[in-house]
Amino acid sequence: MTVQTILKMGDTRLLRHAQPVTVFNTEQLNQLVLDLQDTMAAANGAGLAAPQIGVDLQVVLFGSGQPNPRYPDAPPVPRTVLINPTITPLGDEEEDDWEGCLSVPGLRGVVPRWRRIRYQGFDAQGRPIDREAEGFHARVVQHECDHLWGTLYPMRVRDFSRFGFTEVLFPGLDATQDD
Repeated sequence: MTVQTILKMGDTRLLRHAQPVTVFNTEQLNQLVLDLQDTMAAANGAGLAAPQIGVDLQVVLFGSGQPNPRYPDAPPVPRTVLINPTITPLGDEEEDDWEGCLSVPGLRGVVPRWRRIRYQGFDAQGRPIDREAEGFHARVVQHECDHLWGTLYPMRVRDFSRFGFTEVLFPGLDATQDD
């Protein structure tokens, strides 16, 4: 098990545009996926992007087989490794909902996201992925892929009266467990 350090907001590496993966199914790429899995599991995250552990590649991991304890009403999201992703909105409808981030610990904010999306990319073996998602699933994909373009969720907050410390906004929720 290799748990990596998660970079925090303020680290300039989180603001870079990640590089595309050009070779699949390599020992290095497979180790990166394992590191992302171990780190996300240790942090109880719903997703993690390679830039969050200091790796400048377009690789994200997201999902869980059961509802996340921080989002008890959210449906399960399929565990997915997504490489070199593209996201296409399906319609104009957006949804506002609360988000947190392992790179922005202890804070939450309401973020607008496309309600329905199509996401495409590849798995670690280079096999194509082409899925449609909505609701929480779409939100998680968009949040994680934002990390590949140097965007942290506070950059998308429109109403800062709905942004603050988890312990203040949601008393009793474990503030150390953000996505």
